[in-house]
Amino acid sequence: MTPWVKRLIAANIVVFFIQLSLPWVTSAFAFVPQLILVRPWTVVTYMFLHGGWLHIGFNMLVLFFFGPRVEARLGSNRFITLYFIAGISGALLSFVLAPGEAIIGASAAIFGVEMAFAKYWPKELIYIWGVLPIQAIWLVVLTVGYSVWSGMNGSTSGVADFAHLGGIAGGFLYLWWLDRHYGARKFRARATAPQKPVTRVLNWHKVDTSSIHELNREEVNRILDKISAHGVESLTPDERVFLSNFVPPDDRTPPVS
Repeated sequence: MTPWVKRLIAANIVVFFIQLSLPWVTSAFAFVPQLILVRPWTVVTYMFLHGGWLHIGFNMLVLFFFGPRVEARLGSNRFITLYFIAGISGALLSFVLAPGEAIIGASAAIFGVEMAFAKYWPKELIYIWGVLPIQAIWLVVLTVGYSVWSGMNGSTSGVADFAHLGGIAGGFLYLWWLDRHYGARKFRARATAPQKPVTRVLNWHKVDTSSIHELNREEVNRILDKISAHGVESLTPDERVFLSNFVPPDDRTPPVS
Protein backbone atom coordinates (compact mmCIF):
# COMPACT_ATOMS: atom_id res chain seq x y z
CA MET A 1 0.00 0.00 0.00
CA THR A 2 1.02 3.59 -0.54
CA PRO A 3 1.92 5.86 2.42
CA TRP A 4 -1.31 7.79 2.97
CA VAL A 5 -3.55 4.81 2.31
CA LYS A 6 -1.73 2.91 5.07
CA ARG A 7 -2.00 5.84 7.46
CA LEU A 8 -5.68 6.42 6.76
CA ILE A 9 -6.60 2.77 7.20
CA ALA A 10 -4.60 2.60 10.43
CA ALA A 11 -6.17 5.82 11.75
CA ASN A 12 -9.70 4.63 10.99
CA ILE A 13 -9.12 1.30 12.69
CA VAL A 14 -7.60 2.92 15.78
CA VAL A 15 -10.49 5.38 16.08
CA PHE A 16 -13.01 2.56 15.62
CA PHE A 17 -11.55 0.66 18.56
CA ILE A 18 -11.64 3.87 20.59
CA GLN A 19 -15.34 4.13 19.73
CA LEU A 20 -15.89 0.60 20.98
CA SER A 21 -14.13 1.42 24.25
CA LEU A 22 -15.56 4.92 24.71
CA PRO A 23 -19.04 5.11 23.13
CA TRP A 24 -19.35 8.86 23.86
CA VAL A 25 -16.65 9.54 21.25
CA THR A 26 -19.11 8.82 18.43
CA SER A 27 -21.67 11.41 19.48
CA ALA A 28 -18.99 13.95 20.41
CA PHE A 29 -17.21 13.88 17.05
CA ALA A 30 -20.01 13.00 14.59
CA PHE A 31 -21.05 15.71 12.15
CA VAL A 32 -24.38 17.23 13.14
CA PRO A 33 -25.36 19.90 10.57
CA GLN A 34 -27.27 22.05 13.06
CA LEU A 35 -24.15 22.25 15.25
CA ILE A 36 -21.65 23.15 12.54
CA LEU A 37 -20.96 26.58 14.04
CA VAL A 38 -20.58 25.14 17.53
CA ARG A 39 -18.47 22.12 16.52
CA PRO A 40 -16.82 23.06 13.18
CA TRP A 41 -14.08 20.44 13.62
CA THR A 42 -16.63 17.69 13.09
CA VAL A 43 -16.55 18.30 9.32
CA VAL A 44 -13.24 16.42 9.56
CA THR A 45 -13.60 14.16 12.60
CA TYR A 46 -16.78 12.49 11.32
CA MET A 47 -14.71 10.88 8.56
CA PHE A 48 -12.88 8.69 11.07
CA LEU A 49 -15.97 7.36 12.84
CA HIS A 50 -17.95 4.28 11.81
CA GLY A 51 -21.20 2.65 12.82
CA GLY A 52 -20.09 -0.97 12.99
CA TRP A 53 -17.78 -3.66 11.69
CA LEU A 54 -19.52 -3.89 8.31
CA HIS A 55 -19.39 -0.13 7.86
CA ILE A 56 -15.68 0.25 8.52
CA GLY A 57 -14.85 -3.03 6.78
CA PHE A 58 -16.50 -1.99 3.53
CA ASN A 59 -15.00 1.51 3.57
CA MET A 60 -11.47 0.32 4.27
CA LEU A 61 -11.76 -2.40 1.63
CA VAL A 62 -12.75 0.18 -1.01
CA LEU A 63 -9.91 2.48 0.09
CA PHE A 64 -7.49 -0.44 -0.07
CA PHE A 65 -8.45 -1.25 -3.68
CA PHE A 66 -8.79 2.26 -5.14
CA GLY A 67 -6.51 4.36 -2.95
CA PRO A 68 -2.99 3.10 -3.79
CA ARG A 69 -3.37 3.53 -7.52
CA VAL A 70 -4.83 7.03 -7.16
CA GLU A 71 -2.14 8.06 -4.66
CA ALA A 72 0.59 6.73 -6.93
CA ARG A 73 -0.88 8.68 -9.84
CA LEU A 74 -1.46 11.99 -8.03
CA GLY A 75 1.37 11.91 -5.52
CA SER A 76 0.88 11.66 -1.76
CA ASN A 77 0.29 15.37 -1.08
CA ARG A 78 -2.40 15.73 -3.73
CA PHE A 79 -3.98 12.44 -2.73
CA ILE A 80 -4.48 13.41 0.90
CA THR A 81 -5.75 16.82 -0.23
CA LEU A 82 -8.27 15.07 -2.48
CA TYR A 83 -9.32 12.81 0.39
CA PHE A 84 -10.04 15.62 2.82
CA ILE A 85 -11.66 17.91 0.25
CA ALA A 86 -14.04 15.10 -0.71
CA GLY A 87 -14.82 14.33 2.93
CA ILE A 88 -15.43 17.96 3.86
CA SER A 89 -17.52 18.50 0.72
CA GLY A 90 -19.67 15.56 1.76
CA ALA A 91 -20.33 17.18 5.13
CA LEU A 92 -21.12 20.56 3.57
CA LEU A 93 -23.58 19.13 1.04
CA SER A 94 -25.30 17.25 3.87
CA PHE A 95 -25.48 20.53 5.77
CA VAL A 96 -27.31 22.11 2.82
CA LEU A 97 -29.57 19.23 1.71
CA ALA A 98 -29.97 17.08 4.83
CA PRO A 99 -29.61 19.46 7.80
CA GLY A 100 -31.49 17.16 10.15
CA GLU A 101 -29.26 14.11 9.75
CA ALA A 102 -26.06 13.43 11.69
CA ILE A 103 -23.44 11.57 9.67
CA ILE A 104 -20.35 9.45 10.34
CA GLY A 105 -18.04 7.46 8.10
CA ALA A 106 -15.27 7.79 5.55
CA SER A 107 -17.59 7.12 2.61
CA ALA A 108 -17.65 10.69 1.24
CA ALA A 109 -13.86 10.89 1.17
CA ILE A 110 -13.58 7.42 -0.35
CA PHE A 111 -16.16 8.22 -3.01
CA GLY A 112 -13.94 11.14 -4.00
CA VAL A 113 -11.04 8.69 -4.38
CA GLU A 114 -13.25 6.34 -6.38
CA MET A 115 -14.23 9.20 -8.68
CA ALA A 116 -10.54 9.99 -9.24
CA PHE A 117 -9.91 6.36 -10.13
CA ALA A 118 -12.72 6.50 -12.69
CA LYS A 119 -11.27 9.69 -14.18
CA TYR A 120 -7.85 8.17 -14.81
CA TRP A 121 -8.90 4.58 -15.55
CA PRO A 122 -12.51 4.89 -16.79
CA LYS A 123 -12.62 1.53 -18.54
CA GLU A 124 -11.00 -0.47 -15.75
CA LEU A 125 -13.30 -3.34 -14.78
CA ILE A 126 -14.53 -3.37 -11.19
CA TYR A 127 -16.14 -6.57 -9.93
CA ILE A 128 -19.11 -5.88 -7.66
CA TRP A 129 -19.22 -8.52 -4.91
CA GLY A 130 -16.29 -10.05 -6.78
CA VAL A 131 -18.61 -11.30 -9.52
CA LEU A 132 -20.40 -8.60 -11.54
CA PRO A 133 -18.03 -6.67 -13.85
CA ILE A 134 -18.60 -2.97 -14.50
CA GLN A 135 -16.34 -0.26 -15.88
CA ALA A 136 -15.14 2.24 -13.28
CA ILE A 137 -16.81 5.20 -14.99
CA TRP A 138 -20.20 3.48 -15.02
CA LEU A 139 -19.82 2.51 -11.39
CA VAL A 140 -19.50 6.20 -10.51
CA VAL A 141 -22.40 7.15 -12.80
CA LEU A 142 -24.65 4.53 -11.18
CA THR A 143 -23.52 5.63 -7.72
CA VAL A 144 -24.45 9.24 -8.49
CA GLY A 145 -27.80 8.22 -9.96
CA TYR A 146 -28.69 6.00 -7.03
CA SER A 147 -27.55 8.57 -4.46
CA VAL A 148 -29.68 11.28 -6.06
CA TRP A 149 -32.72 8.99 -6.20
CA SER A 150 -32.25 7.68 -2.66
CA GLY A 151 -31.48 11.09 -1.22
CA MET A 152 -34.57 12.65 -2.79
CA ASN A 153 -36.64 9.84 -1.31
CA GLY A 154 -35.42 10.34 2.22
CA SER A 155 -32.44 7.94 2.29
CA THR A 156 -34.58 5.32 4.00
CA SER A 157 -31.69 2.86 4.10
CA GLY A 158 -29.87 5.11 6.58
CA VAL A 159 -27.06 5.85 4.11
CA ALA A 160 -25.76 9.44 3.90
CA ASP A 161 -26.51 9.79 0.18
CA PHE A 162 -25.90 13.52 0.01
CA ALA A 163 -22.53 13.06 1.71
CA HIS A 164 -21.62 10.57 -1.01
CA LEU A 165 -22.65 13.06 -3.69
CA GLY A 166 -20.70 15.79 -1.97
CA GLY A 167 -17.60 13.61 -1.87
CA ILE A 168 -17.81 12.87 -5.58
CA ALA A 169 -18.47 16.54 -6.39
CA GLY A 170 -15.64 17.78 -4.19
CA GLY A 171 -13.19 15.29 -5.68
CA PHE A 172 -14.27 16.20 -9.20
CA LEU A 173 -13.82 19.93 -8.60
CA TYR A 174 -10.38 19.42 -7.05
CA LEU A 175 -9.17 17.36 -10.00
CA TRP A 176 -10.66 19.92 -12.38
CA TRP A 177 -8.68 22.60 -10.54
CA LEU A 178 -5.49 20.53 -10.84
CA ASP A 179 -6.04 20.07 -14.56
CA ARG A 180 -6.66 23.79 -15.00
CA HIS A 181 -3.55 24.88 -13.12
CA TYR A 182 -1.14 22.04 -13.84
CA GLY A 183 -2.46 20.37 -16.97
CA ALA A 184 -2.81 21.31 -20.62
CA ARG A 185 -3.46 24.99 -19.95
CA LYS A 186 -0.16 25.41 -18.14
CA PHE A 187 1.80 23.61 -20.85
CA ARG A 188 0.16 25.69 -23.59
CA ALA A 189 1.22 28.85 -21.75
CA ARG A 190 4.79 27.62 -21.50
CA ALA A 191 4.87 26.62 -25.15
CA THR A 192 3.89 30.12 -26.32
CA ALA A 193 6.15 32.04 -23.91
CA PRO A 194 9.65 32.74 -25.26
CA GLN A 195 12.80 31.89 -23.31
CA LYS A 196 10.99 30.00 -20.58
CA PRO A 197 12.93 27.34 -18.60
CA VAL A 198 12.66 23.76 -19.80
CA THR A 199 10.22 21.51 -17.96
CA ARG A 200 11.24 18.62 -15.77
CA VAL A 201 10.29 16.02 -18.39
CA LEU A 202 13.40 16.93 -20.41
CA ASN A 203 15.27 14.91 -17.79
CA TRP A 204 13.24 11.83 -18.71
CA HIS A 205 16.42 9.78 -19.10
CA LYS A 206 16.93 10.03 -15.30
CA VAL A 207 13.74 8.10 -14.55
CA ASP A 208 14.47 4.94 -12.52
CA THR A 209 11.66 2.57 -13.51
CA SER A 210 12.76 -0.04 -10.98
CA SER A 211 11.75 2.29 -8.13
CA ILE A 212 8.28 3.00 -9.54
CA HIS A 213 5.24 1.23 -8.11
CA GLU A 214 4.12 -1.59 -10.40
CA LEU A 215 0.70 0.07 -10.84
CA ASN A 216 2.37 2.95 -12.70
CA ARG A 217 5.45 1.28 -14.17
CA GLU A 218 3.69 0.07 -17.32
CA GLU A 219 2.41 3.55 -18.15
CA VAL A 220 5.82 5.14 -17.48
CA ASN A 221 7.51 2.60 -19.75
CA ARG A 222 4.98 3.32 -22.48
CA ILE A 223 5.69 7.06 -22.28
CA LEU A 224 9.46 6.51 -22.25
CA ASP A 225 9.15 4.29 -25.34
CA LYS A 226 7.15 7.05 -27.02
CA ILE A 227 9.89 9.58 -26.23
CA SER A 228 12.56 7.23 -27.59
CA ALA A 229 10.63 6.79 -30.82
CA HIS A 230 9.24 10.28 -31.41
CA GLY A 231 10.87 12.70 -28.97
CA VAL A 232 9.60 14.65 -25.95
CA GLU A 233 7.57 16.92 -28.24
CA SER A 234 5.27 14.01 -29.07
CA LEU A 235 3.95 13.79 -25.50
CA THR A 236 0.50 15.06 -24.70
CA PRO A 237 0.15 17.57 -21.82
CA ASP A 238 -1.35 14.87 -19.59
CA GLU A 239 1.56 12.53 -20.36
CA ARG A 240 4.04 15.27 -19.43
CA VAL A 241 2.31 15.90 -16.11
CA PHE A 242 2.20 12.17 -15.35
CA LEU A 243 5.87 11.56 -16.25
CA SER A 244 7.03 14.59 -14.27
CA ASN A 245 5.98 12.81 -11.07
CA PHE A 246 8.74 10.25 -11.62
CA VAL A 247 11.61 12.47 -12.83
CA PRO A 248 14.14 13.24 -10.06
CA PRO A 249 14.29 16.95 -9.09
CA ASP A 250 17.00 18.97 -10.76
CA ASP A 251 18.19 22.39 -9.58
CA ARG A 252 18.29 23.56 -13.17
CA THR A 253 14.84 22.33 -14.02
CA PRO A 254 11.81 23.76 -12.16
CA PRO A 255 9.20 21.18 -11.19
CA VAL A 256 6.00 20.96 -13.16
CA SER A 257 3.88 21.14 -10.01
